[in-house]
Amino acid sequence: MLMEGFSLVQKEEIADFHFPTEEVLKKKLELKEREGSLDRAIALGNLEHQKVRIYFSDEQGPKVVETTIWGITDKAILLKKNVLLPKHRILKLEI
Repeated sequence: MLMEGFSLVQKEEIADFHFPTEEVLKKKLELKEREGSLDRAIALGNLEHQKVRIYFSDEQGPKVVETTIWGITDKAILLKKNVLLPKHRILKLEI
C-alpha cells in the first residue's frame, strides 16, 4: 500500500521531472538510513532483479515509483534506460 499523498509514476516519466537542489532529509540518522537502504536495494536489484518502492519529491511534490535500481553514483541512482534520480530528493525506500 502506498503512503498517503504520493502520486504513483512510471520510471520513464522521471527523466522529465525537475528536481530542486535542496536535500529532502534533515536528520543525519535519516541520511544514514537512506544510504543503507540504497545499498540493500542495489544488491537486491543486481542479484535478484527485485523491485523497490522509491518515495521522492520533485518540484511538483511527492511521488513514488516501483522499479529496480541498476546503479548508484555519489549523487544519483540509476534506473533502467539511463534514468537518473537524485539521491538528495529520495525520502524513503521500501524493499
